[in-house]
Amino acid sequence: MSTESERSDDDLREEVTNFLRRNFPQIQMHGGSAAIQHLDREDGVVSIQLGGACSGCGISPMTIQAIKTRMVKEIPEIEEVHADTGMGGNEGMAGGASPSFPGHEGGDSSDDDEGPEAPF
Repeated sequence: MSTESERSDDDLREEVTNFLRRNFPQIQMHGGSAAIQHLDREDGVVSIQLGGACSGCGISPMTIQAIKTRMVKEIPEIEEVHADTGMGGNEGMAGGASPSFPGHEGGDSSDDDEGPEAPF
C-alpha cells in the first residue's frame, strides 16, 4: 500500500483521531469515548475502542458501522477498521444482532453495503 505522500505513523494516528472528532462529536456529547487501540499503517488496519456511555448504548452498532464505512472512504491509507465497545462479542447489542461491516468475514452483506445509517 503506497500513497503519493507517505505519512508517518504519528501523522496517520492524528488523522484518524481528527476524523473521529470531526465526524462523531456526538460520541463525546453523549458521554462516550473513542480511542485508537492499534494502528498498522503498512497493512492499512486500525482498531478503535468505543467506551464510556458507548458500552451499553443501543445505537453503538450503528455508530461502529458508520465509523467503519466512512473512515475507509475518507482516509486512503486505511483499508480495514476494527471497532467495538469492549462488551465482548455481541453483548449489549440491540436484539443480539451483530453489525455487518464491509470486508468483514461472517457477514452476508456485500462490500457495497454501507449498513444502517446512524441517527445523527
